Amino acid sequence: MLVVENIRKSYPKFTLEGVSFTLQPGRIMGLIGKNGAGKTTTLKCLLNLVRPDSGRVEMFGRDFRSNEEYCKQRIGVVFGGVDFYKHKKLAQITAVTKRFYEHWDDQAYESYLEMFELDPEKRVNELSSGMKVKYMVAAALSHGAQLLIFDEPTSGLDPVSRDDLLVLFRQLVKDGQRSILYSTHITSDLDKCADDITYIKEGRLLRSAEKAEFIRSFQDLKEAGEQGELTLEEIMIRTERRSYHV
Repeated sequence: MLVVENIRKSYPKFTLEGVSFTLQPGRIMGLIGKNGAGKTTTLKCLLNLVRPDSGRVEMFGRDFRSNEEYCKQRIGVVFGGVDFYKHKKLAQITAVTKRFYEHWDDQAYESYLEMFELDPEKRVNELSSGMKVKYMVAAALSHGAQLLIFDEPTSGLDPVSRDDLLVLFRQLVKDGQRSILYSTHITSDLDKCADDITYIKEGRLLRSAEKAEFIRSFQDLKEAGEQGELTLEEIMIRTERRSYHV
């Protein structure tokens, strides 16, 4: 579904250094790292929203830069911090959005609105931050996207809504026709639904692997006499405290 090769982006005070990973069909990959580690920069670079200094991105077996329109018809994207005209109704925003997609599915869209308990006649300024996230996710899922790319999709959601969304993620990839890449700082979400983990620290790729293998690879962080495997949360805490690089 997605191949990212040696993506690099340099800013005056931050550099994303040669990030590479691969996402296979039917898999959910969690992209982790503390705030400022480079998660959002990575996502923007692979979507060409920020022009990387070097590197290559391939989606669906095609070079992304050379086939950007083709690829973007087949992906669904949700970024945090996106806002809409505050006095517009959701129905009005959707009427504009759907025109960009060849395979928009009104029936699927209506089912996601019902699932997320969203009223299309509500105006944006009447929605909580969690409801805005739900609306963006509903729109991203409604045109048959094969690759879903989310930046902190569960942020602002209550625990029940978060769990519902994670269950939906598992259902979406069950048939092997879709894959999901999403960034998060909520490690319990990864425990529940991620197949693979990609960890970025200070702009560098620390490791990208299947979840169980990823966890095993950090067991050298355990202290003397400590029993059992470290959790994802413990791994993040300990690697961020130390000058730990692979």
